[in-house]
Amino acid sequence: MRPIRFRHRLIAGSMLLLASCAAAAFDFKSIGAHAAILYEAPSTRSGKLFIAPSGMPVEVVLSYGDWVKVRDVTGDMAWTEAKNLSARRNVIVRAAFAKVRSAPEDNAPVVMIAEKNVLLELVDPQAGNWVRVRHRDGIGGYVKASDIWGL
Repeated sequence: MRPIRFRHRLIAGSMLLLASCAAAAFDFKSIGAHAAILYEAPSTRSGKLFIAPSGMPVEVVLSYGDWVKVRDVTGDMAWTEAKNLSARRNVIVRAAFAKVRSAPEDNAPVVMIAEKNVLLELVDPQAGNWVRVRHRDGIGGYVKASDIWGL
């Protein structure tokens, strides 16, 4: 009788853990006004991986003191100082061509076509099927959420 109760508790605990992981929101930020060095570990003495350009969107995976572990659009992870991040949100086009439309509808006029890896400012962080964005040239509209990364 005792092993069955233990198994039920183990299953219930596992389900709660999975539910809490699924409910956790992604925390996306962008590299701030200046390019940032990304490191292998949370220290300026660790190996330098690459320089992230200003505005690049990243997903914050972990915070450790003044350091954050981030993931980029390719899935690569690295560390940077938290002061290098901005709350201003950008997204990156991950589709070959993303149509930016004048309204959040499939039949709305196309105002711009953004190629893969184009950086767009996130105007409205409310994520649904459509996301309101703006290009650095000032052109704004709505793009399908499935065509971008950084939400």
